[in-house]
Amino acid sequence: MGRIAGRFGRVEPRRRARAFVLGLLSDLPRKNCWTLAEYAGDATPYGLQHLLSRASWDADAVRDDIRGFVVERLHHEDAVLVVDETGDLKKGTHTVGVQRQYTGTAGRIENSQVAVYLAYSTPLGHAAIDRELYVPRSWTEDAVRCRAAGIPDAVGFATKPALAARMIGRALDSGVAASWVAGDEVYGGNPHLRGELERRETGYVLAVACDHQVTTRAGKLRADALVKKLPARAWQKLSAGAGAKGHRFYDWALADIADDRPGHRQLLVRRNRRTRELAFYRCYSATPVPLTTLVRVAGRRWTVEETFQSGKGLAGLDEHQVRRWTSWHRWVTLAMLAHAFLTVIRADEHTRHPKPDGLIPLTCNEIQHLFTALIVRPARDAAHRLTWSHWRRRHQARSQTSHYARQATQA
Repeated sequence: MGRIAGRFGRVEPRRRARAFVLGLLSDLPRKNCWTLAEYAGDATPYGLQHLLSRASWDADAVRDDIRGFVVERLHHEDAVLVVDETGDLKKGTHTVGVQRQYTGTAGRIENSQVAVYLAYSTPLGHAAIDRELYVPRSWTEDAVRCRAAGIPDAVGFATKPALAARMIGRALDSGVAASWVAGDEVYGGNPHLRGELERRETGYVLAVACDHQVTTRAGKLRADALVKKLPARAWQKLSAGAGAKGHRFYDWALADIADDRPGHRQLLVRRNRRTRELAFYRCYSATPVPLTTLVRVAGRRWTVEETFQSGKGLAGLDEHQVRRWTSWHRWVTLAMLAHAFLTVIRADEHTRHPKPDGLIPLTCNEIQHLFTALIVRPARDAAHRLTWSHWRRRHQARSQTSHYARQATQA
């Protein structure tokens, strides 16, 4: 919290931000302004709601502090920037950026809000260091709707790869030392993102679809057609990294992509050793690199999924019940800070105690449990709990009365 203290001009929002982050780190079953305020000892949620909506502080500046904190504490020569999007299911039409769209969270088209995140991934750990809310065309083409949600006039439509390029550029321009970028098919199939990374001479291993077209000396071929021309000796058994049940071994092959521009471009193919299922990656490096390096980067792509799971499960990344642009950015930024804290503590513990006798190394889940139980668990008396019960029921009664009155006028 000391790293971000200077971003708050007054002591009140600084203290509320600290209480907010401690609440996100708690073991509350649900995390919203009501539960976090009760946990913090406040009589109402208005103070935390003010912190998210109207208080004077810059969420982007705090984001930059988080990036510096994560990169400083997880720094490693094998750092990879991983980009991916995640969706949060939402009801209604007023929450900023919401529309019916595909989200991997549900695995289908649902009413949801989608954001793109950039994670910093090293062998020491991984955490989100940037975020961009995806605002669909249905929003950017409706100025009244954007204004009602507090979206700045300067915000226009941008694709998810464009948002990814923006975040990667911010990270590299700030001095983040990362030689590689990884991502899924949404990003690998976008030539503008690939071109921007090549312009910066930043290597990438980006997934592409089986029908992705690649140019070889034999002509233009689909990725899955090119695989059939590879000889048996082209395949090598290599690990994509350690998982929960040990190393994840696959068969890998590499084919050159014909291109007269500077740099080296290749198609990396992964084959499941049991099911024979194939996955394809478009690769670029400014200088030649071995197959093992490309496999290592491809395997690091999955750490962003672990970042989402941990950030949502432990730090309330997806539990925001806010509708406006500013509130969304402030909530997810503070959630990123809470998760970064757990990740850094875990990395420190693994460095100091790499192989504890008879135990697995400390996990983020266990660190959160110990931190809450031993250090910050607040002691609240019965009067405080009963006051909050009274406040919730009174607020819900007012909402119910308003809802019934609105229905009566529409009948």
